[in-house]
Amino acid sequence: MARFSAAWKTNGAGTASLPIAGLMATAAVRPRLVEVGIFNTTSTAVELILQRIVTAVGTPGSTITAAYEDDNSQSAVSTAKDTWTVAPTLGGKLRQGTLGGAAGSGIIWTFGGGKTPGLVVPNSTNDGIGLLPVGTGQICDVYFVWDE
Repeated sequence: MARFSAAWKTNGAGTASLPIAGLMATAAVRPRLVEVGIFNTTSTAVELILQRIVTAVGTPGSTITAAYEDDNSQSAVSTAKDTWTVAPTLGGKLRQGTLGGAAGSGIIWTFGGGKTPGLVVPNSTNDGIGLLPVGTGQICDVYFVWDE
């Protein structure tokens, strides 16, 4: 199993139904999300939710190029996506937190331990994990780390 990551400044602020960032699976692979980092770029606090995307992808923004972390002979199959412009169908909420009102204030969520480390994303073209603001959104620095 290879480990990949993608990091970027989001292009948009998102809404309660439009993710600012996400990781999308494909039918070819079932990724295991192991870490998500989100950092404020402004002096205004923002509350964010990590939530499942199910059944309908909506329209995500550009694909963010993944980097390998441990095996340069493999290419990432899952795709990190920037800010959505058409809402996906949202499923269960996984994490929620508030970034303080200072640039650089952040949250790092990790998913590990147990028999199968990582947060499993079903292997279909309609499944993923999205990061959405609660209330007024804003541009953030984000990163996703996953195994596949």
